[in-house]
Amino acid sequence: MIPAIFGLGGPHLTADERAFFREADPAGYILFGRNCENPDQLRALTDDLRSIHGRDRLLVSMDQEGGRVARLRPPHWSAYPCADAFARLYDIAPASAIEAARANATAMALELSAMGITVDYHPPLDLRVPGAHDVIGDRAFGSDPVQVAALGRAVLEGLAAGGVTGCIKHMPGHGRSDVDTHKALPTVTASAAELEADLAPFRKLNHALIGMTGHLVFTAWDAENPVTLSETVIRDIIRGAIGFDGLLLTDDIDMEALGGSIPERSVRAHAAGCDIILNCWAKMDDMVGICEVLPAMSDATAARLDLALAGTRVAPGMAPEQGELLAKRDALLALTGAAA
Repeated sequence: MIPAIFGLGGPHLTADERAFFREADPAGYILFGRNCENPDQLRALTDDLRSIHGRDRLLVSMDQEGGRVARLRPPHWSAYPCADAFARLYDIAPASAIEAARANATAMALELSAMGITVDYHPPLDLRVPGAHDVIGDRAFGSDPVQVAALGRAVLEGLAAGGVTGCIKHMPGHGRSDVDTHKALPTVTASAAELEADLAPFRKLNHALIGMTGHLVFTAWDAENPVTLSETVIRDIIRGAIGFDGLLLTDDIDMEALGGSIPERSVRAHAAGCDIILNCWAKMDDMVGICEVLPAMSDATAARLDLALAGTRVAPGMAPEQGELLAKRDALLALTGAAA
């Protein structure tokens, strides 16, 4: 198995993609809006992916946070609010906010599971920092580490209850970024003491089964390399200070924050300590190049992958309780007028 997650070009597998994926045997797949036309089409696509490999559990993933980061949207799928809706509720009723976040995440997971999706890159545990770029912004569960950890825990638990594994991101914290990493590389000059606040939510949830790096340079830890490519930060901060021992994914290796060819970036990230390379753009030349330069998946990574997928399940259809969970969420969010 190749330690990479690949994207797909459209709503159906092409003959070339099918042949390549069968030969390459990637760790899993990531889906975007371009892959999702309607429920029947999407479930057929994920069933098709599973048929290629014959594995009982397959990592089929997407970014489904809610708000502006949502690959599944009405009218075919439910609407989910951004993290800030729960943060505003937390300000007046913390227990209600936690309950609402958990119900929202379970409803989301039931929908994802019915579509054949087993992993959601959610929740972000990045702090909302005044004056920073809004690439995080309302995706954050707040600016207080305790609050972010409490709501993040509710999301992880809610997703798991619906048969989907969550992913904490973007380690060791993306909230201070002054640029969008899709377009440029941020440099964070905060001191190690200041960055303790950023680490706190990740440390609190270091038992999460999957985590994702961020493409940022932190001068306090490694002034030369972004986290994804930094052996020092991955070893000393993510695995060390945070204590995360789960499956570590890169953020999208295609982002313009990183330099060099896609295969070169992949080799560097893997050598730095990332378990799996996330490659989203579905460019065949890049995917072939990654397979040519990466080694086969290690036993340690395979064990982490197996553990991450152990609690996932693909439902035969939409669970009836999904509507009840959404109604419960909206009743709680109505306390702030922030319904989905």
